[in-house]
Amino acid sequence: MKKFKKMVAIEPTKLLPEWDEKLKDLAEETIFYKDIPTEATTISERIGDADCVLLSFTSFIDKEVLDACPNIRYIGICASLYAPENANVDILHAEKKGIVVTGVRDYGDEGVKEYAISELVRLLQGRGPAMWKAEPMELTGVKVGIVGMGTVGSLLARTMTFFGMDVNYYSRTRKPELEKELAMEYLPLNDLLQKVDIMITCLNKNVVLLDETAFKLFGNGKILMNVSIAPSHEVAALKYWLAQPGNFAFSDTEAGLGKEVIGLSNVFAGQTNAGLTSMAKVRLAQKVIENIKAFQKNN
Repeated sequence: MKKFKKMVAIEPTKLLPEWDEKLKDLAEETIFYKDIPTEATTISERIGDADCVLLSFTSFIDKEVLDACPNIRYIGICASLYAPENANVDILHAEKKGIVVTGVRDYGDEGVKEYAISELVRLLQGRGPAMWKAEPMELTGVKVGIVGMGTVGSLLARTMTFFGMDVNYYSRTRKPELEKELAMEYLPLNDLLQKVDIMITCLNKNVVLLDETAFKLFGNGKILMNVSIAPSHEVAALKYWLAQPGNFAFSDTEAGLGKEVIGLSNVFAGQTNAGLTSMAKVRLAQKVIENIKAFQKNN
């Protein structure tokens, strides 16, 4: 198995240090940057003559960068990759240049379902800084809508059904087997918004479904939770909705809601991704290394 000549991680990989060391064994020369670049020119300078590039989900490798760095043969995204249009790498242009781009799926989902249940219980029972209703409530029987029924959405649907919640969903594609398993109903997005009290969005990056009209349909006295890594909503529309009585918004990171609403008394955002536990980082690292070794074996 032939090593890369030069491997560059243009930003922190989010892996545990020991796994970064294992990555370094796969190249003759390695450079791992510890900060996040803010300009495309900086990214190009960091890559230089490298033939292997690693990044997480924070930076973006666009056409300009790809054209400026002709030695790139492989780009490894140390984060989720579901579709080219949602990636932080211009995959279509990379393919035209013969560059292989890989990402990872299904490594941090367990932590997300635990985060969702934990935060909802705290709000419904008033065990944190706020309480949803005048009296403490159980999850049992509360109407929840899940938008996006991929791996995370499916885990949440099963978990919330287990806790006795009334679960319905909207997704780009229907999941008839899951509907049957969980006695769960598929609804068009507008119908789902009007039916549920809690909305949880589990969408790919850059997919924005909730606008001002959607929030009006959703109404007040409701809870929005976004477990995507970027807003699933228009931030200005969310800010206006949060100014109405009884509304709350959650995300495991500030980036999931938008900086304009951070600091509001009815907004709760964490500092780290719920899916980046130490266990998840191990699964992520194993898959990142598997992807690289598979490329090296065949090229």
